[in-house]
Amino acid sequence: MYSNRRRSRGEDAMTAIRSLADVVAWDLCTGCGACYFACPKGAVTLVNIESSGIRPVFKSPGCGECRKCLDICPGYSVDVAAVAPSPATEAEHSFGNALEIWEGYASDPAIRFKASSGGILSALSLYCLEYEGMDFVLHTGTDKEKPWENRTVKSRSRRELLERAGSRYSPASPCEGLKAVEESESPCVFIGKPCDVAAVSALRKENPGLDKKLGLVLSFFCAGTPSTQGTLEVAQSLNVLPSQITSLRYRGNGWPGRFSVQYGSAPAEASLSYEESWGALTKYRPLRCNLCPDGLGRMADISCGDAWHDKGGKENPGLSLVIVRTARGKRILRDAIAAGYVVLWPAEASHVMSAQVNLLQRRRELFGRLAALRIFGIPYPDFKGFSLLHSWLQLPFRVKLRTLLGTARRIVKRRLYVRRPKAGLTAQS
Repeated sequence: MYSNRRRSRGEDAMTAIRSLADVVAWDLCTGCGACYFACPKGAVTLVNIESSGIRPVFKSPGCGECRKCLDICPGYSVDVAAVAPSPATEAEHSFGNALEIWEGYASDPAIRFKASSGGILSALSLYCLEYEGMDFVLHTGTDKEKPWENRTVKSRSRRELLERAGSRYSPASPCEGLKAVEESESPCVFIGKPCDVAAVSALRKENPGLDKKLGLVLSFFCAGTPSTQGTLEVAQSLNVLPSQITSLRYRGNGWPGRFSVQYGSAPAEASLSYEESWGALTKYRPLRCNLCPDGLGRMADISCGDAWHDKGGKENPGLSLVIVRTARGKRILRDAIAAGYVVLWPAEASHVMSAQVNLLQRRRELFGRLAALRIFGIPYPDFKGFSLLHSWLQLPFRVKLRTLLGTARRIVKRRLYVRRPKAGLTAQS
């Protein structure tokens, strides 16, 4: 079902990635769970490693060396050129193709309040369940046993969507649940990070049955996924131990919301502002997140995130920017507007550029970071169609030099040039 083709990866200049075990060993795994779904032998399990993220574990030594799942792995390659037209404007070079750009919010006040920004993803999901006849929404929710961790869930109602609304800044692997989508009686909604959506895009090319059941693919703007260790250490900075935590939210309940931990039998609550908590969590992003060419979900039908350019006063209840990528996304969004699920007004490409300044700046610097890795002989994913050189050339010389030297320092300090020998251990190890 999945191809076993080999690609040229500049092996003369860097160590080749020849297997999923190599992806894990070089810290390039995104933890999406696609290999768990795709493995024809069912020989992959997933574990959450506290210091790094969700990673595959192989049931026998040969599984880690198999290449059958490699070409659907976003830690190995991401090819946006296969699904999107070539960029025609500077904005398209920066954040991808956009059939339409909107700004707005969910018309349901409760969804808007609980969501991380304007609640658009939850509102569109609810519309698809109630009007489009889709079976369920495959996405990420809180692990009730360990509220600082996530689990892949299927939501079929407003109550379930509302309960699971809001960002989860910890490892998630929604692609692990794609078998349920493939076997569903009707199409489903998928919500994931841009890297998760990249895996879905590759999978659906190889699997017509899955492709048919993906009714709508949604993504959110993403600046990286901190490890579980990050969440626990932020909680501990509030003097809350894991054994005490009964509930944990990263954002929401107002925009942008606060990092909030409930603990004890009473329970009591401790919190940090969004800026304080996210600033602390960014220190725990894995290498692959710092190599991401796509924080804005280029391969989704619709992607959305915070309209930071329009934050305004403290009483703003939440706004989202919405980028429509495909004709399917355009049709469903227009119908959701007509049905009253979302309130939207047209926005401009400049709004995206000003709302996501930091994320887009990191992307412009990516060519330099990859160049530094290549100099040290460190492998990295094969990114196609992302205009990385074009964006790099727009930067001032001082920024280019700072990026190259800063990446080199991190490589040496963190010994990124050393392959982790025990990565991808088998279940028997």
